Amino acid sequence: MATADYTVTEATDQPWRTVFGHSDPYPEQADGIEAARAVADDGGFLALEGACGTGKTMLALTAGIDLVRDPDSDYERVLVLTSVKQQLRQFEADLRTINDNLPDDWRPVSGMTLVGKADVCPYARENRGGIDTTNVYERCEGLRERTRDLVGDGGETRAGALAEQARRAQTGLADTGEDGASYLETADEPTPYLPDMPEHGGSATRDGVEYCPFYAQYLDDLPEDGDAAEAVPFDFADRGLIDAEELVSLSAGHGTCPHSMMGTVLPQVEVVVGNYYHAFDPTTVGGFTGALVDDSTFVVCDEAHMLEPRVRDLVSDGVADASLRDAENELTRVLQPVQFEDSGRRVEGTTDADLVRGELADAEVSLDEVKLLVEFVRDLREELDRRVEGFLDAERRGWRDDPTDLDDEEVPLRDPEEPGVDEITEWARDAGYGEQVWARAEQVGAVAARILDEAEEENGEARSASDSSSGQSPRDRQRAAPGVGRTLNAWYRCDHGTYFRELELLRTWDETEPPGSWRRAYNARLALHNCVPADAIGERLADFGGGVLMSATLAPLDVFREVTGLNYLESEGRPVEERTYGLGFPERNRESFAVDTPKFTFSNRGPPGEDNETRRAHADAAAEVAATTPGNVLVGMPSYGEAEWMAGELDADGRVDKPVLIDESSDDTATEALKADFFDGEAKLLVTSIRGTLTEGVDYEGDRLAAAVICGVPIINTSSPRTRAVKTAYDREFGDGFETALTVPAVRKARQAIGRVIRGSDEVGVRCLVDARYARESWNAVREYLPEYEREEFRPVSPDMLRFGLERFWDEHR
Repeated sequence: MATADYTVTEATDQPWRTVFGHSDPYPEQADGIEAARAVADDGGFLALEGACGTGKTMLALTAGIDLVRDPDSDYERVLVLTSVKQQLRQFEADLRTINDNLPDDWRPVSGMTLVGKADVCPYARENRGGIDTTNVYERCEGLRERTRDLVGDGGETRAGALAEQARRAQTGLADTGEDGASYLETADEPTPYLPDMPEHGGSATRDGVEYCPFYAQYLDDLPEDGDAAEAVPFDFADRGLIDAEELVSLSAGHGTCPHSMMGTVLPQVEVVVGNYYHAFDPTTVGGFTGALVDDSTFVVCDEAHMLEPRVRDLVSDGVADASLRDAENELTRVLQPVQFEDSGRRVEGTTDADLVRGELADAEVSLDEVKLLVEFVRDLREELDRRVEGFLDAERRGWRDDPTDLDDEEVPLRDPEEPGVDEITEWARDAGYGEQVWARAEQVGAVAARILDEAEEENGEARSASDSSSGQSPRDRQRAAPGVGRTLNAWYRCDHGTYFRELELLRTWDETEPPGSWRRAYNARLALHNCVPADAIGERLADFGGGVLMSATLAPLDVFREVTGLNYLESEGRPVEERTYGLGFPERNRESFAVDTPKFTFSNRGPPGEDNETRRAHADAAAEVAATTPGNVLVGMPSYGEAEWMAGELDADGRVDKPVLIDESSDDTATEALKADFFDGEAKLLVTSIRGTLTEGVDYEGDRLAAAVICGVPIINTSSPRTRAVKTAYDREFGDGFETALTVPAVRKARQAIGRVIRGSDEVGVRCLVDARYARESWNAVREYLPEYEREEFRPVSPDMLRFGLERFWDEHR
């Protein structure tokens, strides 16, 4: 623990109160703001658990903005990261509240919300110009590159002329008196351009070059010398928060690119609101948000209990079978012109051999290295094919007869519990592929992509979006070779203890693949999983000046510090302070039970449908809560399969007179419809998986939820090879892998679900944790992982006394 004094000071020495958006802070807020500000002054971090009602978003924003506005501070901006869209909206709302209540002589705090291209591209938003949410990234890159080609060195025209051409196309169409002349409209704002994508240089004998007029206008607005912010056609410094809709309206109305505006403005504003990708995804940081990742940024990691699993995914890697196929084709296309020339042939439309030799020489890559990588990728794909067929023949006999009946599969490439060299690396060594092909794969793949891009430009292959069956130009598609090369390099470079390698088989259906081929039913992927992301998290946090990591469910904080690299930061001289604040709403408005039923483990309960004491006890507890509660009840189960079983039990129970809704793994549209049904009309029961989307980040405010019942401890499937590898890696790193990798995250999930009930000071409700592991100590109990204030509230109760406690509580609140 840090030794500095980060305690709350007297109100007369609290300049942050000018920034604070309300008249008076809660005592916990004042303490937290002071602690966050003080530890950040020393380049450190505050780990904060605050129950609902603590006011964590206002706390973090106030501390950060006060530092940014302090002339004696080196902080220039606040970067907010959250994994939950509802929380993103809360930060937006609190920033607006701060601005609404600043003194009259203060300028507003400038802010911006970061979103993806699909949310801001005018064409994608309106599904026009051949762009939609499924292809916006590839199409955008291709259109930008063609626009730059037209106006770059040796380009055919100026950016301003391109934009003006698109504007004139609209005017000219309107002047003809033709029906249907219209502007593209988005975010309730007309743009200066037609709904369809313009082309430049077309004639009766050739197609024109498709380009983006919004990006052309952005290029035209960029000053030749000076600050890129001069290209912004609106005043952002005094606008306060600019959310996605306002950004699109302001940018598209001027005719300039909203996404380019977002990238131009984000280093200039005082508060940036985004998600974990914007700080921890190497691609996003490298290409977009890198300017924010430095010691002048105060970082706020919201919902920080999700930091470890989300970053684990972001810093893991993998390469799909289809990518290997595409990379092989790309590398072969690079080799062909030289091979044709050496054999005395010349094939029209292929890449120029001199171009290939020149680019390879400039990159210090030999032709033999390209040949070697082609052979390696081809052989690797054949080895992958052999392994998939061998696995299915051994484990899923008869799979060719009905490939639609296959499940997702994990095929480990080493013993998950015995770190060692994986089977693919061993295969490559035995096949004669040594360090050279692995180590040079990234460089070779990158230069291959550059050669193909140059060749397509010279041959005019990117002149029309009709060149491919998908309606996309070849330049609209990302090359596979660089990504494949990067992953192969990482596969060889990363250690075999921290990283786990496996073959993932993900269900799909592709009629173009021949009958009897596994590729008809599966996407196969060689996966490289980072089992212990603590180093990656800690190293990235070290790039920031300081900040706050906060959630309603961080406990136990000693485990949180370990798995997020905070202990490493502290050992490097970066102080780490802790705060825990309990639920501040009136205690008389809630009742909390830890019901001492048999442990809801698989060995106790058996498969769904089995009739035994464990299942009867949990179904009975849920039914008692449903029968006594005058309002909506949420029942959380460890999985969707168990949720289906529980819904059937409750639906058949004569004590339950509420309609029973069941949540299934589904898309956002179905989930939103289910939520609306639950909230509307008479009281209902909603049964779901604790690991689903309805038990975390959803605000059941007001009378939307009167009780929550959580059955069991939602520990993930421990038989999964990946889970076993993570547990083993955590055993070596932290001492008790089952606790740190499985038990603690499961308890946090249960606490998140139970926390949906009480969301305000006037709300009344019941919270039930049903499982002996919550109620009393035993070898696998989890009660110790609840913070002290929750252990005091969740009173152990026997199943036969649950109804008495429920009726007494509701009788007092009727």
